[in-house]
Amino acid sequence: MNITTILENVLGGARLTGEEAAFLFKVNNRDIWKVAEAADILRERKKGDVVTYVRNMNIHMTNICKNRCGLCAFGRKASDPEAFCFTDEEFREHTRDALAKNVTEVCYLSGIHPDFTLDNYEKMIRTFHEVIPGVHVHGCSPDEILYAAKRSGITTKEALIRLKDAGLGSVQGTAAEILVDSVRKIICEKKLSTSEWVRIIKEASEVGLKATSTIMYGSVETPEDKARHLSILRDMQDECNVFTELVPLSFLHKNTPLERAGLVTHDATGREDVLLVAVSRLFLDNIENIQVPWSKIGQKMTQLCLMAGGNDVGGTMFVDSLSRTAGAGEEADYFSPEDMGRMCGDIGRTLRQRDTLYHLL
Repeated sequence: MNITTILENVLGGARLTGEEAAFLFKVNNRDIWKVAEAADILRERKKGDVVTYVRNMNIHMTNICKNRCGLCAFGRKASDPEAFCFTDEEFREHTRDALAKNVTEVCYLSGIHPDFTLDNYEKMIRTFHEVIPGVHVHGCSPDEILYAAKRSGITTKEALIRLKDAGLGSVQGTAAEILVDSVRKIICEKKLSTSEWVRIIKEASEVGLKATSTIMYGSVETPEDKARHLSILRDMQDECNVFTELVPLSFLHKNTPLERAGLVTHDATGREDVLLVAVSRLFLDNIENIQVPWSKIGQKMTQLCLMAGGNDVGGTMFVDSLSRTAGAGEEADYFSPEDMGRMCGDIGRTLRQRDTLYHLL
């Protein structure tokens, strides 16, 4: 394959094939910047020079998790000394903190507690709305939905309807990791299968909910696996237009079972970070927004990835315990809009606040 021909074709309107995407994931040397430049041209055509962010806060209800995946440093057994699960009042206290921080979105991120049923999730969602009227609740991954539905004796579609009625605003496209079952068997064996993840996201669309899409890269997957993952997302978006964005999640290896087992020895690299954003922009012609996850890759690398096809920097977050337990520093917790604005202005871009569904505020 010829990199120049591939990039000229995609800039001319051709769709990348999976084989071409895998090829681009493998490039090195100065060819990296050729891919990044092409992606940035497409970003400018599609989104202009605006970089967006959402004022949000993460709420980590519990780190007790049925899965304790190989890629995760956060999850604990209930008997572990570090295990926690908020009481109702502690949960309300964190929600009141989000209110004080003037957020437009609360993002529920936690372990999948083995005792939780759908009632627990409905109660949390309603509490969010009681404390912060009008807030957008972003939460409930397909794995959480599947497990809570089974525990409650209902279908996943019935669960989604109940969650929406309780006030869920959009579904997290997490638990996707890499949508290749041979990889999932290594990094997240206890999570739902690729086909179940796809089915539940499509059901979310059917009941009128939007979702994010994600990819966790840099562990044991191949370039072909990443291309296959993006192909699944693109096909789903063609079918049901459910995704608001792609959120690339750069793998952080410290303190994970994969590290302890000797299966990984480092985080995703900077080359992988840049190419994941760039190739995603080139490949996902039907997903408008490519988020750059500053809490995973740091603010300086975030700026570079904004010049490689990214148009969004995610949220203020205030808390990201998941990244910190996997080796990210304390700076993973909060990125102020003032600092975001300086970073964007330095590369000739304009920062704008958005809501969860990408309406500019």
